[in-house]
Amino acid sequence: MTLNVSATSEKQSPWLDRIRRSGLVLLVTAIALTGLVVLQGLTVPGALLVFVCIAGASFVPIQLHDANRARNEGDALKLAEGAAARAIVGGMPDPAVLLDRVGRVLQLNAQAAQLAPALRRSELALFALRSPEIIAALRQAIATTQPQRANYVEHVPVDRWMEILITPIAVPTDFGGVDNCFLMTFRDQTPLRRIEEMRADFVANASHELRTPLAALSGFIDTLQGPARDDPKARERFLGIMHAQATRMARLIDDLLSLSRVELSAHVRPDAKADLSAILRQVVDGLEVLAQERQVAIETQLSGEPVFIAGDVEELLRVCENLIENALKYGASGGRVAVSLAQVAAADGSPEVRLSVRDFGPGIAPEHLPRLTERFYRVDVGDSRAQGGTGLGLSLVKHIVNRHAGRLLIESVVGKGATFTACFPPFKSGGEA
Repeated sequence: MTLNVSATSEKQSPWLDRIRRSGLVLLVTAIALTGLVVLQGLTVPGALLVFVCIAGASFVPIQLHDANRARNEGDALKLAEGAAARAIVGGMPDPAVLLDRVGRVLQLNAQAAQLAPALRRSELALFALRSPEIIAALRQAIATTQPQRANYVEHVPVDRWMEILITPIAVPTDFGGVDNCFLMTFRDQTPLRRIEEMRADFVANASHELRTPLAALSGFIDTLQGPARDDPKARERFLGIMHAQATRMARLIDDLLSLSRVELSAHVRPDAKADLSAILRQVVDGLEVLAQERQVAIETQLSGEPVFIAGDVEELLRVCENLIENALKYGASGGRVAVSLAQVAAADGSPEVRLSVRDFGPGIAPEHLPRLTERFYRVDVGDSRAQGGTGLGLSLVKHIVNRHAGRLLIESVVGKGATFTACFPPFKSGGEA
């Protein structure tokens, strides 16, 4: 049993004191009996019998003390194995395991059993937890009775980053000492790790996307200040390219700011009454020029009646613009884009409003579909940049739809186009959707 120094001395001191007292009693008894044998004529066998009786009586307290100590240690173990400890460990939100002083499992909750199925009550946790980081931390905690913290990675079935915290718990005993248990808790750090990776990727991608138009602007400025200073044709062409690059950079910054605003208010449900039919007509009218440039016909299937949802008009405008503009740009080869708005029944029978934008272009390969809403993800980087895309449009659409308690569906067959459907709950009286 590993205990701290003060606890060990507390346990040993009563035992040593009783040994000293018993030895002193026996010494005095031996001197007295010797005197009686010499002076009073007490027989030697009688004196030995008296000495044995007194010696046996002097050691009875020591035996009772040892028995009492064993009973107290058992009481401490029963306390750790009791219903209260079981309820406390079972009620913890994180995986938790209660261990005795040598590392045997006393209690564990359902989360810990799921995380480490090899854990068994009354068995050593060291044999069930094979991670070197956990073993080292647990051994250190048992040896020093000090809190220990460690991190480890699980690679099966998926990568998970975990943090383990081992906290010593002192259980008092009746004879003045303490017995130690250890509470081992696990915390899943995977979401934090993913967020850090996403943040690093986002900064790298945003820097790269901004650097490209900035480099083009800087290069053409140098050219206009140098060789093309007196060349009117080159100047006009370069100024046109610079204008396009500046527009692209401004749109990227605008998308970044919009995405940031949506994420900041992601937990707040819009409650204003918005006519999605009117918003769609406004967007279709505004994109008619682009449709003519791409020689694409926009076919609309809208009822004459308003279709109300609880939403933010400006954000819904961005959703419609991004979906229809993407269809015009990347599905232009199909020659037409179909836009429809209808109120239908969802899978659970509840009503929902569905906004669908379908193009008849080349479609999207299945392996790209799960990642289309990732920031800066592009199926064809060159084509996207040539079209003036920022790589943030669908990510912005997804976040806006989620904020409106909706969902975004993407369907595509290679060679037959793609369909993007935004589903929203309809507006109800009282502002509830």
